Amino acid sequence: MQRLPEYLKRPIIDTEKTKTVRRILKTKCLNTVCEGARCPNKSECYSHNTATFLIMGNVCTRNCRYCNISSARPEPLDLEEPAHVAEAVKELGLKYAVITSVTRDDLPDGGAEHFKNCIDEIRKVCNAKIEILTPDFRGKQQALDTIIQSSPEVFNHNIETVKSLFKTARPQGNYQISIDVLKYIKENSNIITKSGLMVGLGETFEEIEETLFDLKNVGVDIVTIGQYIQPSKKHLEAAKFYTLEEFEKLKKLTEKAGIKNHQIGPLVRSSYHAANCYTMSS
Repeated sequence: MQRLPEYLKRPIIDTEKTKTVRRILKTKCLNTVCEGARCPNKSECYSHNTATFLIMGNVCTRNCRYCNISSARPEPLDLEEPAHVAEAVKELGLKYAVITSVTRDDLPDGGAEHFKNCIDEIRKVCNAKIEILTPDFRGKQQALDTIIQSSPEVFNHNIETVKSLFKTARPQGNYQISIDVLKYIKENSNIITKSGLMVGLGETFEEIEETLFDLKNVGVDIVTIGQYIQPSKKHLEAAKFYTLEEFEKLKKLTEKAGIKNHQIGPLVRSSYHAANCYTMSS
């Protein structure tokens, strides 16, 4: 494993607040992407009483080479999960809830109805704003229409990397499908759209700029950019660790593309300070 620069290291925070978040998640039998993807910001977010819910199980039908979530045959959907997510959102006192999922290519709609059920259940019990971070649903318009009907405040689908590296990092994904998904949501709803990418896989600044313009051209409102960190020896190695100065350059590239609402930095992840991004866009 590669040695990380100091600015990519985060201390472990263990307080009564972080323990409370873990307890609530455990009693509701809920997964989080914070744990599953080994997010470096987990302790910070837990200490602020928030977490990103990971629905539809903790195994994925795809095997992206950067992701720590395991790939295997998934279990059937837990039909009680939407209610449990809603209970956790209420118990945590969240004003802004973020829900993501594993990819479920085994389901006809990719799990779109399950996302909708989670949103519906949350709205029954509280007034939290809701952001969903979804897979591509293989670009199926019927699944995307289900998402649109559920009216989350923010629809997030991560492009993850530049076009030339897509098949290396996401062998079962498709760059154009991801772009088209974001385009379809924007053209057929008033939902704020969001996307994110990792840097450090071997892309060039020119390719990042091209990706940012692709996102802007389909109306993406919010962009997140962070440093890729290899989760284990079996995953892709980082080709480069961007310096703090280079992250400043990425901010300028994003603004050059016309995307003013962004979260960009070494440890930025899709849901990092998500509520702040929503506030700036709404």
